[in-house]
Amino acid sequence: MKSVLYLLPALAASLAFYLACAHQRFAPAAIARKRPLRVAAWLCTLLSVVLAYVQLGVWAGVFAALTTLMTGLVALPYLDAWWHVRKEKRHVG
Repeated sequence: MKSVLYLLPALAASLAFYLACAHQRFAPAAIARKRPLRVAAWLCTLLSVVLAYVQLGVWAGVFAALTTLMTGLVALPYLDAWWHVRKEKRHVG
């Protein structure tokens, strides 16, 4: 359990980066708070890299933390689209 502690801040960083994006629809009010979200995202990214570095070593830690961050950044737009399509009432005909 201790060896995957870097995953949580990396996923939190990807969520904060995504919420600061103008194209997201999860929380439209969050777009107005771009700067604090981006600062928090960068701090979580740094924390994730440091925790992964301590657990895995230099290069493995950096790559593992950034891979987790990128996975979250790729998955969140799909999750956002799926969430809104699921909530829409579709009528064919």
